Amino acid sequence: MENVTDIDSIVGHIKKNARKGDPESVLKVADDFCSKNARQSMHIGPEKGSIVDDIFREHKPKIALELGAYWGYSAVRYGRLMEPGTKYFSIEFSPRFLQVAKDLVEFAGLSDVVTFIEGSSEDVIPRLKKDYNIDSVDLVFIDHDKTLYKPDVIRLDECGLLKKGSVMAADNVLCPGAPDYLEYVRSSPKFISTFYESSLNYRPEIKDGIEKSVYL
Repeated sequence: MENVTDIDSIVGHIKKNARKGDPESVLKVADDFCSKNARQSMHIGPEKGSIVDDIFREHKPKIALELGAYWGYSAVRYGRLMEPGTKYFSIEFSPRFLQVAKDLVEFAGLSDVVTFIEGSSEDVIPRLKKDYNIDSVDLVFIDHDKTLYKPDVIRLDECGLLKKGSVMAADNVLCPGAPDYLEYVRSSPKFISTFYESSLNYRPEIKDGIEKSVYL
């Protein structure tokens, strides 16, 4: 895992060089910095990010849920695509990463769209209905601990948070990989899945991809 010092240097560079209140500027500065400095940061990056951009634009979620905020790149990337009156919730286990992500989202001018929730997905998901008045989620972006992909999607289903048409977009399904998740969504009659081949963030020589799964 990338350490806090690296994350602070990335976000510090963004805040120094990007335009405050401009998510597009934040993303451009972040991508330029990470690419030029050969950063192997665990965020989704521009190539796979654009695939998920298209998924957001296609499905236009009113309620989106992110599993794994990290330092806030994806919250900025997808928060910028949410339409007026919609909400983007992001669950992050690390208090330190959560604070950095909040800082970056505030800098990007998206605090009114993005709500961060501190805690483990195991603890938070069962509380979403009661504590955050979420009846169901339209789109889930999954980019946290790969061993949690499958149990958390099952948990979302068991908690009644998935409805017909709910979409899961899972990152890093090839590298480092989430084989049990892929086997589950591809074999379950509850989902129809599509794989979008891409490469690892800022590492074009390493194959990776996005798995899109629609709840039936």
